[in-house]
Amino acid sequence: QVQLVESGGGLVQAGGSLRLSCVASGSIFSVNVMAWYRLAPGKQRELVAAITSGGITNHADSVKGRFTISRDNAKNTWHLQMNSLKPEETAVYYCQAVTRSSSVYWGQGTQVTVSS
Repeated sequence: QVQLVESGGGLVQAGGSLRLSCVASGSIFSVNVMAWYRLAPGKQRELVAAITSGGITNHADSVKGRFTISRDNAKNTWHLQMNSLKPEETAVYYCQAVTRSSSVYWGQGTQVTVSS
């Protein structure tokens, strides 16, 4: 089992920045991929960025150059640095962990609101 707790959401003006964090506990050694997703009202859940245990990253085209996923292994934490935020990126952001056995775990979500 892996437990995930997100933090760092909030209200920011367009063009501003936020840094989301996801702290993992439990069977951390089994986590292979860590990711951030977002769910906006009326839209489908969207993969924002992912990072593997080997440090390989992938960012959605819509956020490349503005968002950066990173991890702190010593703290069992991964982050999503979000710069130049846009109002249409208002959503609930969720962190996800995928283990080597393909089990998937989700955090509770953190609200990000970008005002115009």
